[in-house]
Amino acid sequence: MLAHEFVNQGHELKLITQTPAEQIDQEPAQFPFAVIRQPPNNELLDLVSWCDVFFHNNISLRVAWAIVMRPKPWVIAHHTWMRQPDGSLGWQNILKRSLTLVATNIAISEAIAKHMPGKSTIIGNPYQDDIFYKLPAVKRDRELIFLGRLVSDKGVDILLQALALLKERGTAPQLTIVGDGEELANLQRLTQDLQLGEQVDFVGQKSRDQLAQLLNAHQIMVIPSRWEEPFGVVALEGIACGCVVVGSAGGGLKDAIGSCGLTFANGDTKALAEILYDLLLQPEQLTLYRKNAAAHLANHRIAKVAGEYLKVLSAAIAK
Repeated sequence: MLAHEFVNQGHELKLITQTPAEQIDQEPAQFPFAVIRQPPNNELLDLVSWCDVFFHNNISLRVAWAIVMRPKPWVIAHHTWMRQPDGSLGWQNILKRSLTLVATNIAISEAIAKHMPGKSTIIGNPYQDDIFYKLPAVKRDRELIFLGRLVSDKGVDILLQALALLKERGTAPQLTIVGDGEELANLQRLTQDLQLGEQVDFVGQKSRDQLAQLLNAHQIMVIPSRWEEPFGVVALEGIACGCVVVGSAGGGLKDAIGSCGLTFANGDTKALAEILYDLLLQPEQLTLYRKNAAAHLANHRIAKVAGEYLKVLSAAIAK
């Protein structure tokens, strides 16, 4: 999205990617910029020499060496944690972190900025506002929705356990689970074990347009991630479609939710159940959170985000 918007705002760019050539290469007209896939070293050096500023969307050591060889203003956008899954630092993490100290850095959330060794400008991610927006013709008559990969890190089992606690308190909201993944069978089994079969609907993967329709039909989006999400564009998509978002507090997800929902400590099933109970029994709260959506989303529209990136890029050139 950013590359297209940079061009829309009058800038020339060449996009370097390590992704192998695919069918998309047979239709170059759909990109308003050159796409260079897996360039050899000499071509990579020439590309660095050509540019006024080198923008790295997540640092890659496969490319970073060329910036060292042909110094240019260097801006890196950090979209995730620079560490191993267990929290330790491997040699590649250490090297990448060291290189960021000689670059201008952008972080997608306050949590990622704090994680970096040097100073970062915080610019939240954009969402596709041409797809995700309120659809007045869709009746919002369902309660809860989860959208994402069905893997352990995403914490859908935590949500199911919270639903079981709600059922014990006499509240039985419907939950739609959108997505697929290695935990699907386990989650379906857990749903039956918790006797939630009549409340939970697994609908599989959906197209973006179908996702927008589904989100518009629900009151509350739940993002119960175990791991600390670096940001969480899915929260913006839910908010744009009129959902109030309840998500994990750790990491950068709280930045994506903003004042348009509530957070709970990662993995805290009881806290999640309590928040959902209050929202379901006091639906007037949903209206209050929805009133904050327009101002929050304004900072995440693609033109706005691209403009903030361009300010950082221009400042790097001017140094």
